[in-house]
Amino acid sequence: MKILFILSLLLLFSCSQKEPVDMILVNGNILTLSPQTPKAETVVIKKDRILFVGKNSELKRFNIANAKIIDLKGKTVIPGFIDAHAHLLSLGNSLKNISLSRIKAWDDAVSLLENAVKKAQPGDWITGRGWHQEKWESAPKQNIKGFPIHKSVSKISPDNPIILKHASGHAIFVNAKAMQIAGINSKTKSPAGGEIIKDKQGNPTGVLLETAMDLVYQPYQKYLNTLSPGEQKRIKSAELQAAMQHSLENGVTTFSDAGSFFNEIDLFKEFAGQDKLDIRLWVMVSSEESLSDALLQKYKMIGFGNNHLTVRAIKQYADGALGSRGAWMLQPYSDMPSTSGFNVTPLDSIRRTAQFAYKNGYQLCTHAIGDRANREMLDIYQDVLKGDTSRRWRIEHAQHLSLDDIERFAPLGIIASMQTVHCTSDGPWVPVRIGNKRAEEGAYVWQKLLQSGTHFANGTDCPVEQLSPIENFYAAVTRRLPDSTQFYPRQVLSREEVLKSLTIWNAYAGFEEDIKGSIEVGKLADFVVLSQDILTVPENEILKTKVLSTIVGGEVKYEDKD
Repeated sequence: MKILFILSLLLLFSCSQKEPVDMILVNGNILTLSPQTPKAETVVIKKDRILFVGKNSELKRFNIANAKIIDLKGKTVIPGFIDAHAHLLSLGNSLKNISLSRIKAWDDAVSLLENAVKKAQPGDWITGRGWHQEKWESAPKQNIKGFPIHKSVSKISPDNPIILKHASGHAIFVNAKAMQIAGINSKTKSPAGGEIIKDKQGNPTGVLLETAMDLVYQPYQKYLNTLSPGEQKRIKSAELQAAMQHSLENGVTTFSDAGSFFNEIDLFKEFAGQDKLDIRLWVMVSSEESLSDALLQKYKMIGFGNNHLTVRAIKQYADGALGSRGAWMLQPYSDMPSTSGFNVTPLDSIRRTAQFAYKNGYQLCTHAIGDRANREMLDIYQDVLKGDTSRRWRIEHAQHLSLDDIERFAPLGIIASMQTVHCTSDGPWVPVRIGNKRAEEGAYVWQKLLQSGTHFANGTDCPVEQLSPIENFYAAVTRRLPDSTQFYPRQVLSREEVLKSLTIWNAYAGFEEDIKGSIEVGKLADFVVLSQDILTVPENEILKTKVLSTIVGGEVKYEDKD
């Protein structure tokens, strides 16, 4: 019997004593991630919660007279994607400014900048993000350590300072005008925890690593401060709107923001209070703020704005990124033995932040990519937690681990918050950086961590990578590089493991597994409708999966119009 005929009969015989509902999804391939009911045909929603999950034939118990009915026509429904680690306003900024994530060579960046300079007023700062020298088809004609040199850009932009952030966020490229404003010259020394890349004559090339970026960010911030408060808020609001829309287009219903300042959290709270947050935000406070007990208690929020804003974590940095050789390693880099990377935040400062977090009931989420950074963080966590495994503290990235440290996560109750897409994105050059032995033993060792009992979370780290859970899914189940080879395939995840890592496991990582992450009665009605079943389609078809619609709290927030 056709489903619409069934629904018409149900509507005909529904009566006032039956419970009225607001929305029904019917005729679907619904992957619930609930052990009790792994698959369903229909979901019934009342207000913003799931009221019923089951078969079409069981709908007769509900009053559907005023319900919005969505006939899925066999399409796949999954819990809304939860991105465990990404950067909301940086994403918005990248969408509103110059995107360099798809360029094939440095000359492509120069061409984009030429167009931007033509549109800019003299003195305006021009910003962009997404370049990565290891992903270009060829190295720049003039380069130092593989990084471009500022001369080609300084020539086309003598009056406008330029900042182009590396895809990793751990390096920037600037032109001569920006260095002039910042007072950077051949006599300027690299700060602790960073480096000013210089040529053989000692002249700065325009590339700044880690803490050296602050030399330019400080005058850039002064420039932003000259804008009126209204204009600054307008810019941030536009970035927030762009990031939310992009999230919905990719099926992300909860966005875990990896580090925001208090004034940015104020903006999120304003949007949430006015019912203008179209996605749910789980936010880490940036440890670059001057933290205090009073401020941490003031800003702590759980489920504000009808479960649209939660602030209960602190983000800090132990090291940099592998691409810029800023990840802090136990042994020197294979392709540059003169360095082992950087500790970008003094360990005593990290320890104080950890004590603040513990005292105030915050989760601690520390960026640690290199094996030395991960070991130091595990040591500090162990010392501060003193056996308390209930806090769900996290190491963000946990990207390169020593064999001795892999099995330390689980006994300490530490969550490995990783990004599976980093493996396939960085894989071609990881063995170049750290050698094959270290890469195989400890790089992106998802299965080793899971088998040791470690809780695993999964994010995109956008805009470092694309905000695409589907790309994350494909990377995790294949570990397939652009040339079709696999990056140490023993560490691949099963499809069900990956789906959990993008939903329920991420809910657990934020103490939210009781309200989201699976399609179960009583949980928030957050869903994604997909064009195909990612658990069963052939591997080479996964990336063709489209997000058809995104539902948050029982409201359709995005529909694909193609």
